[in-house]
Amino acid sequence: MKYSTKYINRNYRIKVYGISSEGNRINTLVGVAGFIALVGVDFVNKFIDRAERSMEDSTTCKLRRGIVVTLYAK
Repeated sequence: MKYSTKYINRNYRIKVYGISSEGNRINTLVGVAGFIALVGVDFVNKFIDRAERSMEDSTTCKLRRGIVVTLYAK
C-alpha cells in the first residue's frame, strides 16, 4: 500500500454504500481493513490519490459493481 493505515485513519472518514460481494446492502462507515476488503488495495491507493488531489471536503468514487465510496476529509 502506498499510504499507511495510520495516515488514512487520521485524515479521512470512509463511507461505503451499495451492495457487497455477498449480496448484502451496506451503508456505513468503515475502517481501512474493511475498505481494503471491499475494493482491494489497488483501488484504495487510487481513491486516496484522488482525494489528496481534490480540494473538496468530500470525494466520491464509484465502482461499476455498484459500490459508492465517499472519503470525507477531517
